[in-house]
Amino acid sequence: MLYVIGLGPGDQNLLTAEARQIIQQTPIIVGYATYIKLVSNLLKDKTVIQNGMHGEVERCQKALDLASEGQDVAIISSGDAGIYGMAGLIWELKSKQQLDVSVKVIPGITASIAAAAHLGAPLMNDFCHISLSDLMTPWEVVAQRVEAAAQADFVICLYNPRSNHRPHKLRQALDIILKYKAPTTVVGVGTDVARLNEVDQVTTIADLDETTIGMTSIVIIGNKNTYAYQGKMITPRGYQL
Repeated sequence: MLYVIGLGPGDQNLLTAEARQIIQQTPIIVGYATYIKLVSNLLKDKTVIQNGMHGEVERCQKALDLASEGQDVAIISSGDAGIYGMAGLIWELKSKQQLDVSVKVIPGITASIAAAAHLGAPLMNDFCHISLSDLMTPWEVVAQRVEAAAQADFVICLYNPRSNHRPHKLRQALDIILKYKAPTTVVGVGTDVARLNEVDQVTTIADLDETTIGMTSIVIIGNKNTYAYQGKMITPRGYQL
């Protein structure tokens, strides 16, 4: 059996009971080195296979190869494995290679949900997830999705908002959003959510300091009804035109 496990945002208190149990009972764990560290106390006496950034395909292929040999293996992913995580790649490789491997995906708490809990209640009406990374999706497509979401006035959760290699993508996305949303639209930012250096802020599009945002940040942009209250971000359950 190959288990694909979402670890949640980082704090082991937010690791699901099912994920913890499967990690503890599975003899081989495969993962990105940073995520391995997050659960290192659960990995004693296990075979641990890890590598660095951009080694996703190698990790997934190794996990599938071991499972194909009849071994029980768990590959770990941050957040939810099915949201920008390893589940999709595992299923892609399995289907392309027609591998006779049983796969079970174990859900985890994704960044938007963890951040929303700390920022208030920003996701109480329709919302969407958009990654600003153009590594797997052309920027033209990303921009189209940002525009469609802004025009429909979704609450927008931006994953991978800004990095050293993509310092201007967040600004480009905000410029698109400002065609449809007011500069006073409430924005919440969670950085390193559920980790030791967590920083949360509630601001507006106009006042957002992009230099404080990196790859470990999640940016939640409200709809026209979202408001700030006592330092929190609140989206009403109903939508008023």
